[in-house]
Amino acid sequence: MNTLNIIRRILEVVFFLDCLGLMGLILLQMSEHSGLGGAFGAGMSNTVFGRDEVKDPKRQLTVALATTFMALGVILFIIPIS
Repeated sequence: MNTLNIIRRILEVVFFLDCLGLMGLILLQMSEHSGLGGAFGAGMSNTVFGRDEVKDPKRQLTVALATTFMALGVILFIIPIS
C-alpha cells in the first residue's frame, strides 16, 4: 500500500465522521424549531427577525462541518483510487 492510498483512507474516515456529525447537528437544530413549522419560520419568538444566529455556537459548528465536508469531498475527488 502506498502513501497516497493511506492518506485517502484516512480522509475517507474523517469524511464519514464529518457526515455523521453534520447530520446529527442539523437534526439537533431542527428539533428546536417545532418540526415542519420551524422550516417555514414558526417559533421564532426570540427576536423580531428570528434567532440571533451570529452568536449561536451550533451555527458556527455547522458552518465549520459543512466547509470541511465540501473541502474533503473535493480532495477525495482529486485523489485517484487505486
